[in-house]
Amino acid sequence: MAKHDKTFQKLSAKPTPADIKWNELKGFLEHLGYKMLPGSGSRRKFFHKGKDALIICHQPHPSPDVDKGCIADVVEHLKKYELI
Repeated sequence: MAKHDKTFQKLSAKPTPADIKWNELKGFLEHLGYKMLPGSGSRRKFFHKGKDALIICHQPHPSPDVDKGCIADVVEHLKKYELI
């Protein structure tokens, strides 16, 4: 099973997963066609040109674990735009 398939399964699971790493989420969004926009601080923006859709989330530090609330927001966004 491909790396992005595993991330897709995690994001599709109920309840919202709490074990997604930042690099895993970033890679999955890029795989779906999102591009991370340049910026400062730890707030990250991902833009999907084809869908004209923007995701804003916080890059965790020092731990690589993404906040469960951020994951829930990303899942809701991806469902809204029919990407998962």
